[in-house]
Amino acid sequence: MIQSKYSSRLFIVALLISLSQLSGCAKDHDDLNAYIASVKTKHQGTVKPIPQFKPYKTFTYAAGDLRDPFQQEAEQSVDEANNKNALKPNKTRPKEQLESFPLDTLRMVGILEQNNIKWGLVKDPNSVVHRVLPGNYAGQNEGQIVLINENSIEFLEIVADGLGGYIERKASLALGNE
Repeated sequence: MIQSKYSSRLFIVALLISLSQLSGCAKDHDDLNAYIASVKTKHQGTVKPIPQFKPYKTFTYAAGDLRDPFQQEAEQSVDEANNKNALKPNKTRPKEQLESFPLDTLRMVGILEQNNIKWGLVKDPNSVVHRVLPGNYAGQNEGQIVLINENSIEFLEIVADGLGGYIERKASLALGNE
């Protein structure tokens, strides 16, 4: 019996709260409508018109009677062509062991003199020491050894000049500490 009395009171309280909330919704909305109307009239933005683009003008390239830029000039003399191609790597020469490594990965570790012949000692990246003489090749640019002294090994390399020919370039390995 206590529960039914308690539940009926709870029901009455809930009913009163619901009615009070519903009565709040029944108010006049004139002030809200007036605010919305004032906001709508305050600012009216403008949109810029889409810009007009100029039509693309076509270009006709009429160069049928001009020289092809990808062909050599016929006026180039035979001597110039021969001089340009006179220096080039010897592709038929058998490669030596040190030519499989770039020159900057090789290290000069000393010299050895035997029967008045000066040998250069060069260590490759695999830590193998090779004996070299002037005339031997090393590096990947046809680097031929031209001089061996106490402090360095001098090379003459043949490298591409970027214009279809080749040039000679000096290089060296200096005796270094490891």
